[in-house]
Amino acid sequence: MSTSDQVVVDILIVGAGPTGLYGAYYAGFRGLSVAVVDSLPEPGGQINAMYPEKQIFDIAGFPSVRGRELVDRLLEQAAPFNPSYLLGHRAEVLERHATGFAVTTHEGVRIEAGAVIVTGGIGTFTPRPLPAAAGFEGNGLAYFVRRLDDYRGSDVVIVGGGDSAFDWAQALHPLAKSVTLVHRRDSFRAHPSTVDSVRAAGIEVLTNAQLSTVFGDGIIEGVEVTHGDNQVKTLPCQKIIAALGFTANLGPLLRWGIDVENKRHIPVAASMQTSVPGIFAAGDINDYPGKVRLIAVGFGEAATAVNNAAHHLDPAQPVFPGHSTDVPLAVV
Repeated sequence: MSTSDQVVVDILIVGAGPTGLYGAYYAGFRGLSVAVVDSLPEPGGQINAMYPEKQIFDIAGFPSVRGRELVDRLLEQAAPFNPSYLLGHRAEVLERHATGFAVTTHEGVRIEAGAVIVTGGIGTFTPRPLPAAAGFEGNGLAYFVRRLDDYRGSDVVIVGGGDSAFDWAQALHPLAKSVTLVHRRDSFRAHPSTVDSVRAAGIEVLTNAQLSTVFGDGIIEGVEVTHGDNQVKTLPCQKIIAALGFTANLGPLLRWGIDVENKRHIPVAASMQTSVPGIFAAGDINDYPGKVRLIAVGFGEAATAVNNAAHHLDPAQPVFPGHSTDVPLAVV
């Protein structure tokens, strides 16, 4: 990563999730210099922030791969091309000039690039709070499970009714002393097969319930759950996972002059170009008819964006460079 106040590259990628990391590799494959900027302190985007230990089943070539491993493999793939990573930097101000663009981060680093590819996923995301556990962040309360082993031997209460809540219940059941799932309704947003698996495993699921009180002096020691007809159940608990979803915000990107739909998605052409020539978008953040939001789709969009960005930078360059098997790599 460059430590100077100015970075000059062919392509700037905004977002260091899987799509952005694959874009960094592909830009290198095309002989282009690239910088990747992300507001999070480590690469991986939502995967590393939200589910690094979860198994992902829809990545080509991997029957199953942990989120953290996928990110490590993508970094390894891009490494021979020496991309510059500016992590913990939020892309703030976009300027247009005759030779391309300049983006300044909130830390004051200016990145000049001939083209920009936005792979920002859902933008910045903030977990929805769990009021009853306010004050216990970092002392037993977590919104995302970073390491499964941190929960080994603990009494764990998971609050939520979506896929993440049930996935964590399944994953932690073999490790934790106990797992209880608390949900305010009697229906769930999680996939029915996952709900059935959790129930079949004997994991306690309390419905029409809410976590009302958390006990502990600095660290969590137990909780009260109000459920049913105002019944109160006291549970031993050292760890709480609040899987209540999150709010997302595209933030400064909304001021870049790019067409954005519903303050959430960026419409793109088949080339992945946005309404601004030279700015492309790939992954969950973009939109077009028939869009499917999968990591696997994002990889293809990243390659499409990079190839069209290469042509934008030098119209003499073809959009399609040939297959990787036909192109000898300078760095292996």
